[in-house]
Amino acid sequence: MKNLKLRALTAALNGNGNFKYKPPESVVDFLVVGGGVVGLAIAQRLSQRFPTLSTCLVERHPRAGEEISSRNSEVIHSGLYYPADSLKTRLCLRGRDMIYERCKTHHIPYRKCGKLVVARRGQQSYIENLYRKSLTLSSPPQSNPTRQPVLPTTLLSGKAAQEFEPDISEDIIKALWCPETGILDSHAFMESLEKDIIDSEGGDLVYSTKVVRIDRYQRPNTTVGAPGLEPREDGWVVQTVTGTPADDSSEGDSLLARTLINASGLSSALVLNSILPDAQRIPLYYARGSYASYHGIGIQNVSHLIYPCPELGGNEHAFHSLGTHLTLDLQGKVRFGPDIEWIEPPSNNPEDSDFWTAHLAPDESRLAEMHQAVTQYLPGVKLEGMQPDYCGMRPKLVPPGGGFQDFVFRADYSTSTSGRRRAGAMISLLGIESPGLTSSLAIAEYVVEDILRAGNWADSVE
Repeated sequence: MKNLKLRALTAALNGNGNFKYKPPESVVDFLVVGGGVVGLAIAQRLSQRFPTLSTCLVERHPRAGEEISSRNSEVIHSGLYYPADSLKTRLCLRGRDMIYERCKTHHIPYRKCGKLVVARRGQQSYIENLYRKSLTLSSPPQSNPTRQPVLPTTLLSGKAAQEFEPDISEDIIKALWCPETGILDSHAFMESLEKDIIDSEGGDLVYSTKVVRIDRYQRPNTTVGAPGLEPREDGWVVQTVTGTPADDSSEGDSLLARTLINASGLSSALVLNSILPDAQRIPLYYARGSYASYHGIGIQNVSHLIYPCPELGGNEHAFHSLGTHLTLDLQGKVRFGPDIEWIEPPSNNPEDSDFWTAHLAPDESRLAEMHQAVTQYLPGVKLEGMQPDYCGMRPKLVPPGGGFQDFVFRADYSTSTSGRRRAGAMISLLGIESPGLTSSLAIAEYVVEDILRAGNWADSVE
C-alpha cells in the first residue's frame, strides 16, 4: 500500500460537539486515561510514589487490557532491534529486567525460554549487525551496571542453529541466539498492577468509563468551586460518561485533573487532538496483526521462540513488524504471528475513531500468506495445521515506508506563563506498540521520575 493512498485518522475527541463544557465537580491529583498495561504501570507507580495524593485510572472497557495489551505475543523482549540511542532500546532493556524481577517477586507465571533470530542468504549482514550492536549496549539509567553484557547474544552458523532447532530450514545460514527473551502471563501481570493500585492509600480504578471531552481549566471569578479545589488551581477538566457502551446523550461527570496522563493507546492521538488546532493534529495509522495457532508436523522439536529477519525499509531500523514469528505460550502451545496488514478509516466516515474494532475478528484470509512466510524458516509446517487464533491492532505514527519511529512522550500544559513556571501537565504517550509490554514498568518509571518530577513544577507534586 503506497504512503499517499493510506489514510490516517486525524479525528479528535468530541469532534461532533455533543458534549458541552461542564465545570468540574471534583478534583484528582493524577488522572490516567487508559487501562492497558502501560496505563496500569503508570498508575501503579504514581500511587506508590505519591501515596498521600490521589491517583485515578479510567478505562472505557469493563476490564483492563482489552485492546493492545491482550492482543499481543506476550513476549518479554530482550532489547535487540532498535537504534542503540532510542527510547525503545533504553526502556526495553530497563523494562525487561524490571518485569522479570516483578514476575519473581509477585509469582507471575513466566519463562525465560530464549529466542533464535534466523537469517537466509542475503540477510546475514543484518544478523551480524545486531550481534555487534548487542556487544556495545550499556546498562540504561537507573539500572545496576554489571560486568555481564546488558544484552548477551551468540552468533551461530546455520549448522549450529539447526542443532538448537532441528526443524528450521537448511536455507538458514546464520542465526542469533538471545537468551534474555522470554514469555509471561500478561493478564496475571496486569492483575498484579491492579492489586497494587487498589491496595494503595490514594489509588482508584474506574472501568466502563469513557473520557468524552478535555479542556484546559479556566479559573472561575468566584472562589466557590468543587470540593477540594484551591483558589489558584491548574489542570485539565475531564468529562466522562459511565456505561457500556458510553451513550453520547448521557449526562456525564466532570472532574479537574491536576496532572493528566494520556495512555490510551489506540485513542492516544484522538485525546491529544482535542486540545490542538486542526492544522497541528497528530495523524495515527493502524496496522492489524493476525495470529494463527498450529497443530501439526514440522515443529516437534521446537523449544525456543523463532523469529525471521524483519523486512527492512530504507535502513536497518525502518521496519514495521518483526515478521511472522513462532511463539510459545506457557503451556508449550505454538502460534505464529503477527503478520501486518494496514487498514484505513472508512472514506464515508473518516471521523469514526473506533473503525478498527471491526477488523479484530480472526478469519482464514491471512493464513496462506502467513504459511508462506513461516515455511521460509520452518519448511515442514503445513497450511492445514494453521487455524485463525486472534487479531491485534497496533498504533503507528508513520505510514509504511515512513522509517523508524521511536516512542513519543509529549508534554502540554494547562498554564504557560512568560516566567519559569508551567503548571497542569498533560503527558501524552504516542505510538506505544512493541516493545510496549516489555517496557511498561520502565515507561512508568520514565514518566514519573524523568518527566513529571524533573519538570520545573515538580515541587507541586511532592
